[in-house]
Order: sequence, then C-alpha cells, then structure tokens
Amino acid sequence: MAITTNDLKNGMSLDLPEGLFAIVEFQHVKPGKGGAFVRTTLRNVRTGQVIERTFRAAERVEQAVIDKREMQFLYREGEDLVFMDTVSYEQLHVTPRSLGSAAGFMVEGANAVLQLYGGEIVGVDLPAAVELAVTDTEPGLQGDRVSGARKSATLETGKTVSVPLFVNVGDRIRVDTRSGDYLTRA
Repeated sequence: MAITTNDLKNGMSLDLPEGLFAIVEFQHVKPGKGGAFVRTTLRNVRTGQVIERTFRAAERVEQAVIDKREMQFLYREGEDLVFMDTVSYEQLHVTPRSLGSAAGFMVEGANAVLQLYGGEIVGVDLPAAVELAVTDTEPGLQGDRVSGARKSATLETGKTVSVPLFVNVGDRIRVDTRSGDYLTRA
C-alpha cells in the first residue's frame, strides 16, 4: 500500500528497493529556503542494519503490511524452535537466526507474537521481561555483597547473562528481553 512520507510514524514498516525497513525515528524538516523533507532513521528488519535516509515531503513510499500472529513456543527440535498458532493450531518450525536475540528468551509454553511478511518471519514481540531459571553459575563469595560485583550465569534457555554475586544455581530471575540485563530475583 503506497503512502506519502507525510504519513510516516515510528514503528511503521516500509518496503523499499533496498529491503524491508522499520522506522526507528523520523523528523519533518521545513528549511527556510527550499522544499520540506522528511529525515528518517531506518532499521533493516532482516539484518538489523541501521541507515539514515531523507525523503522529499509528500514522496510516495510503499508501506509493508506485516501480519502479526499469536504463537506459543512448544519445544526445540534440533536447531529449530517449534511454535504453534494459538488460533489454527498449525505448527511452524523457526530457525533461531530468524528470531535474533529473542531466541535466547524462549522457554517452553511461552507466548510470543511473530511478525510475518510474505510468509517469512521478520521479527518477534516478546514481553518486556521474562522469568528464567539459573542452571549454571559460580558460587558467590561470602561478604562480597556491597561492591556491586557481577558474575556470569547460564539460564535454562542456554543464554548467558551478568548477575549479582548473590544469585545461585536454581534461582529464578527476571531478565529484560530488550537488553538482556538482569532485573531482579523472581
């Protein structure tokens, strides 16, 4: 669907000749001399590359219609992650590469919204934070609690995060899915 650059909003997806892009930021600029234009920061949905692009005001661009489907993560089969559509119960095999960093936060039974464009998965929406169990970490040293020191911990999904020294094996922690940072004990 073609729209003008005057209608752009953050989060919109555009189908440009260079690929599929999501708008990170945009700004309408009206210089004192010359025509108005729209300055945008775009992120390539497939590669994550960020570019800056300037469009003339009222220039027509193609908006990409991204289908969002509520899915439940069932299990891992080899390298693939198997999801089930919560409406049609159709199962879908997904490579971790197509989910990006979100694959490290997927625990069995978790719900996620997969973004599809032309039958291809281009993104995933996760909750802001997830609760995961710590499966491996070094023991914390007694008395070394004040310094704010951190250690590495492996979670049940295989993802490694930096945690405070008081976190032990078996503890359940909350992790921010956007940054991968430890938030709190659950």
